[in-house]
Amino acid sequence: MRKILDYIKNRAHALKRETHALYLAAGDSRTPWYAKLVVAMVVAYALSPIDLIPDFIPVLGYLDDLLLLPLGIYLALKLIPAVVLIDARQAAQQASGNLARSRAAAIVIILLWLISAIVIGAMVMRTFDDN
Repeated sequence: MRKILDYIKNRAHALKRETHALYLAAGDSRTPWYAKLVVAMVVAYALSPIDLIPDFIPVLGYLDDLLLLPLGIYLALKLIPAVVLIDARQAAQQASGNLARSRAAAIVIILLWLISAIVIGAMVMRTFDDN
Protein backbone atom coordinates (compact mmCIF):
# COMPACT_ATOMS: atom_id res chain seq x y z
CA MET A 1 0.00 0.00 0.00
CA ARG A 2 2.92 2.34 0.77
CA LYS A 3 4.29 1.87 -2.76
CA ILE A 4 0.95 2.86 -4.24
CA LEU A 5 0.80 6.02 -2.14
CA ASP A 6 4.39 6.90 -3.07
CA TYR A 7 3.61 6.37 -6.75
CA ILE A 8 0.53 8.58 -6.53
CA LYS A 9 2.47 11.31 -4.72
CA ASN A 10 5.30 11.16 -7.28
CA ARG A 11 2.81 11.37 -10.15
CA ALA A 12 1.11 14.37 -8.57
CA HIS A 13 4.46 16.14 -8.14
CA ALA A 14 5.39 15.41 -11.77
CA LEU A 15 2.08 16.90 -12.87
CA LYS A 16 2.76 20.01 -10.84
CA ARG A 17 6.17 20.41 -12.52
CA GLU A 18 4.49 20.10 -15.92
CA THR A 19 1.96 22.67 -14.75
CA HIS A 20 4.85 25.04 -14.01
CA ALA A 21 6.12 24.57 -17.56
CA LEU A 22 2.62 25.31 -18.89
CA TYR A 23 2.50 28.42 -16.74
CA LEU A 24 5.76 29.60 -18.26
CA ALA A 25 4.57 28.74 -21.79
CA ALA A 26 1.42 30.82 -21.26
CA GLY A 27 3.59 33.88 -20.71
CA ASP A 28 5.35 33.37 -24.04
CA SER A 29 4.20 35.65 -26.87
CA ARG A 30 4.40 32.72 -29.32
CA THR A 31 1.57 30.92 -27.49
CA PRO A 32 -1.90 31.43 -29.06
CA TRP A 33 -4.59 33.11 -26.94
CA TYR A 34 -6.83 30.02 -26.79
CA ALA A 35 -3.93 27.94 -25.47
CA LYS A 36 -3.28 30.62 -22.84
CA LEU A 37 -6.93 30.37 -21.76
CA VAL A 38 -6.71 26.58 -21.33
CA VAL A 39 -3.38 26.90 -19.49
CA ALA A 40 -4.86 29.53 -17.17
CA MET A 41 -7.71 27.20 -16.24
CA VAL A 42 -5.36 24.25 -15.66
CA VAL A 43 -2.90 26.28 -13.57
CA ALA A 44 -5.71 27.91 -11.58
CA TYR A 45 -7.15 24.51 -10.75
CA ALA A 46 -3.73 23.07 -9.89
CA LEU A 47 -2.96 25.95 -7.53
CA SER A 48 -6.47 26.31 -6.20
CA PRO A 49 -6.81 25.81 -2.47
CA ILE A 50 -10.15 24.17 -3.27
CA ASP A 51 -9.87 20.60 -4.55
CA LEU A 52 -12.79 18.44 -5.55
CA ILE A 53 -11.35 15.82 -3.19
CA PRO A 54 -9.01 17.14 -0.44
CA ASP A 55 -5.43 15.84 -0.74
CA PHE A 56 -5.28 14.67 2.88
CA ILE A 57 -7.75 11.84 2.13
CA PRO A 58 -5.57 8.77 1.43
CA VAL A 59 -5.50 7.68 -2.23
CA LEU A 60 -8.76 9.46 -3.11
CA GLY A 61 -7.21 12.85 -2.37
CA TYR A 62 -4.93 12.56 -5.34
CA LEU A 63 -7.54 11.25 -7.80
CA ASP A 64 -8.49 14.70 -9.05
CA ASP A 65 -4.79 15.49 -9.54
CA LEU A 66 -4.34 12.22 -11.43
CA LEU A 67 -7.46 12.51 -13.62
CA LEU A 68 -8.54 16.12 -14.16
CA LEU A 69 -5.13 17.75 -14.32
CA PRO A 70 -3.70 15.29 -16.87
CA LEU A 71 -6.68 15.85 -19.16
CA GLY A 72 -6.27 19.62 -18.95
CA ILE A 73 -2.51 19.37 -19.37
CA TYR A 74 -2.91 17.08 -22.39
CA LEU A 75 -5.25 19.58 -24.06
CA ALA A 76 -2.94 22.49 -23.29
CA LEU A 77 0.11 20.60 -24.59
CA LYS A 78 -1.67 19.97 -27.88
CA LEU A 79 -2.45 23.68 -28.25
CA ILE A 80 1.01 25.08 -27.47
CA PRO A 81 3.70 25.12 -30.20
CA ALA A 82 6.46 22.52 -29.65
CA VAL A 83 9.27 25.10 -29.62
CA VAL A 84 7.56 27.05 -26.85
CA LEU A 85 7.10 23.87 -24.80
CA ILE A 86 10.76 22.94 -25.08
CA ASP A 87 11.82 26.37 -23.83
CA ALA A 88 9.26 26.36 -21.00
CA ARG A 89 10.23 22.87 -19.80
CA GLN A 90 13.88 23.86 -19.67
CA ALA A 91 13.04 26.99 -17.69
CA ALA A 92 10.80 25.02 -15.30
CA GLN A 93 13.51 22.45 -14.72
CA GLN A 94 16.03 25.17 -13.88
CA ALA A 95 13.58 26.91 -11.54
CA SER A 96 12.70 25.61 -8.13
CA GLY A 97 9.76 23.67 -9.59
CA ASN A 98 7.18 25.17 -7.28
CA LEU A 99 4.88 28.01 -8.16
CA ALA A 100 4.40 30.49 -5.37
CA ARG A 101 1.20 30.14 -3.41
CA SER A 102 0.27 33.50 -2.03
CA ARG A 103 -2.72 34.59 -0.01
CA ALA A 104 -3.66 37.05 -2.74
CA ALA A 105 -3.75 34.29 -5.34
CA ALA A 106 -5.80 32.09 -3.02
CA ILE A 107 -8.29 34.92 -2.45
CA VAL A 108 -8.61 35.57 -6.19
CA ILE A 109 -9.21 31.88 -6.91
CA ILE A 110 -11.77 31.59 -4.11
CA LEU A 111 -13.55 34.69 -5.41
CA LEU A 112 -13.63 33.21 -8.92
CA TRP A 113 -15.15 29.99 -7.54
CA LEU A 114 -17.76 31.99 -5.59
CA ILE A 115 -18.65 34.17 -8.58
CA SER A 116 -18.98 31.08 -10.76
CA ALA A 117 -21.25 29.43 -8.18
CA ILE A 118 -23.41 32.56 -7.93
CA VAL A 119 -23.73 32.88 -11.73
CA ILE A 120 -24.62 29.21 -12.12
CA GLY A 121 -27.07 29.44 -9.22
CA ALA A 122 -28.73 32.50 -10.78
CA MET A 123 -29.04 30.72 -14.13
CA VAL A 124 -30.62 27.69 -12.46
CA MET A 125 -33.04 29.90 -10.52
CA ARG A 126 -34.08 31.71 -13.71
CA THR A 127 -34.69 28.38 -15.42
CA PHE A 128 -37.00 27.22 -12.62
CA ASP A 129 -38.72 30.61 -12.36
CA ASP A 130 -39.59 30.55 -16.07
CA ASN A 131 -41.38 27.19 -15.71
